Amino acid sequence: MSSILIIEDEQSIAELERDYLEINGYTVAIENSGDKGLQRALTSDYDLIILDLMLPKVDGFEICRRIRSEKDIPILMVSAKKEDIDKIRGLGLGADDYIVKPFSPGELVARVKAHLSRYERLSGRGESRSDEIQIRGLLINKASRRVLVNEKEVTFTTKEFDLLLYLAMNPNRVYSKEQLFDHIWGMDALGDIATVTVHIRKLREKIELDPSDPQYIETIWGAGYRFQV
Repeated sequence: MSSILIIEDEQSIAELERDYLEINGYTVAIENSGDKGLQRALTSDYDLIILDLMLPKVDGFEICRRIRSEKDIPILMVSAKKEDIDKIRGLGLGADDYIVKPFSPGELVARVKAHLSRYERLSGRGESRSDEIQIRGLLINKASRRVLVNEKEVTFTTKEFDLLLYLAMNPNRVYSKEQLFDHIWGMDALGDIATVTVHIRKLREKIELDPSDPQYIETIWGAGYRFQV
């Protein structure tokens, strides 16, 4: 049974999050101040931390930085602040995800499950890695290079598949166009980083229900792209 620490100063929100997580089989502890939450996170063993951004005593940015310097566990940052600069800063400090309030308890539980499952695979705590990656309605088979979107097979070019696979295998991390170009096309490849934008647009057309409002590949303005789980 996975254990989760919620660091949230609004008690009603913390209790709602706890109730939904406990219904889904998780053990949950709550701290309402930044200093006590940081101390508990560093001195106790948890499988995942849900961290509010605006906290008394010590803010969520500093808590994230301190935890990440000592522990390698999933950190989900939550905040009512919608500005991209806060998302970029939080993810840059090592948060694995950034959820904007208000959000549904069901979404929170889904993200917690996804991050714990991914962490178990990467750390070797769970089963060995499968050749398949499944994220909501998207199924990617690495061995056969096949992609199913809502159970329907979709065809991708070689570079489209490579880009999609790379993003899906590294979710919730922000990658610049330059980083993606270097990884997929190689530093010595002919062309320029504009091809990244073109390929991202094509991916969205093929995997998103509404390409203008993407649910998988998110644009982080001024920074690049991230794949959401």
